[in-house]
Amino acid sequence: MKTKRKKLLRYRIALSLIPGVGDIIGKKLISYCGGVEAVFKEKKSNLLKIPGIGETLVNSIVNHDMFERVDKEIAFIEKFNIKPLFYLDAAYPNRLKQCIDSPMLLYYIGNADLNSIKIVSVVGTRNITEYGKDICKQLIKDMASQEILIVSGLAYGVDTCAHKAANENNMPTVAVMAHGLDRVYPQLNKPLAEKMIQHGGLLTEFMSETNPDRENFPKRNRIIAGMADAVIVVEAAKRGGALITADIANSYNRDVFAVPGKLTDVFSEGCNHLIKTNKAALIQSADDLFYIMGWELNKKPQKTSQRQLFIELKPEEQIIYDLLSQKSSFSIDELCINSKLNVSKVAEALLNLELEGIIKAMPGKVFKLA
Repeated sequence: MKTKRKKLLRYRIALSLIPGVGDIIGKKLISYCGGVEAVFKEKKSNLLKIPGIGETLVNSIVNHDMFERVDKEIAFIEKFNIKPLFYLDAAYPNRLKQCIDSPMLLYYIGNADLNSIKIVSVVGTRNITEYGKDICKQLIKDMASQEILIVSGLAYGVDTCAHKAANENNMPTVAVMAHGLDRVYPQLNKPLAEKMIQHGGLLTEFMSETNPDRENFPKRNRIIAGMADAVIVVEAAKRGGALITADIANSYNRDVFAVPGKLTDVFSEGCNHLIKTNKAALIQSADDLFYIMGWELNKKPQKTSQRQLFIELKPEEQIIYDLLSQKSSFSIDELCINSKLNVSKVAEALLNLELEGIIKAMPGKVFKLA
C-alpha cells in the first residue's frame, strides 16, 4: 500500500474508533473540517463550534491514542488483500451512500461489483422450511436471466439458501457480515464463504477481532437493505431480523417484496403481515420482481428521436435522456449512479421529461422512454 494512501487510511480507521463518533457524526466532522485528517489536526476551540459536538467528544478526538490498533488493522488488511471502502470512494456502494446512517468505512474482500446495475437482497428466517427453500431457489434461478447481484447475510436458513442458489446459477453474491473478516459465522458456512470470495464477496463494517455479537446484526441489516434496489423476504416469523431489514428498506425507500404463505404457517406469518400492511409487494415469481422494478426483458423503448427535434433539453435532461436511450429502463438510483448527478437534479430532470411526454414513470420508481 502506497505511503500516502496508507496515511489516509490510518486516519479513516482512527476516526471510526473514537468513542462517541458514529457514522453520522463522523461524516459531519469530516464535512466541517474539510477532510478526515483535518479532524485530528483541528484546534479544540474550532471543534467545539461544530453543531452537536460536545466537549466530551472533542476531548476524545484531541486526546486520541488508538494508532497502535489502527496499524494492526492495516497489517491485517494488507496480509489478506482486503479492500477498505471509504464513503467518499468511487467503489463504495453508491446506493448505500444515499442512506444517512451508512457506514463511513467498509471492509471488502471479493470481486463482485458493489455498484452493479441491479442488486437484490434476499433475507428470511434461519428456520427455513422446504417450501421456503423451493421458492428461494426458484426465484434466484429465474433471476439468473438478468445480471443481478444477490446480497444476503450468510446466516443459516434463507441467507445460506440464497447464496448457494446464486453460486449454482453462476450469479455473483455478496454476504454482509456482522463481525470482522478474520472469521466466518456460522463456522459451518466457511466453505461457502470461501467460494463466494471467488465469485462474489464478503463485506462488513467491522474490524478484525470483532465478535458476531447480537447488537451487530441489526447494524448489518441496514447495509443489506441500503445497498440493494429491492429486498425479498422469503420466509419470516412474526418477529425477527428479516422484518427489521424490511422496515429499514422501507425507510430507505427501497422496494420490498414478500413471499406469501399459509395463514397457519409460523414462518410465513411475518411475510403475510408485510403484505397485509402494504409494507411489501406480494411476489410469486421473478416475473413479479421484473415487472414492478421495470426489469422486463425483450422490451425496447419506442424511438423518440423525432420528438427531440422539437424540444430543447437542458444539460441534465439530455444526460438522463441519453441514458434511457441505452437501456429499456432505469431506476432513479441507477440514473443517479450513471449520470453522476445528485438526486434533486435527477428528480427535476425526470419530472420535466415526463411532463414533456418524453419518458414514462413505471411502478417501483423506474423510468423508461415513452
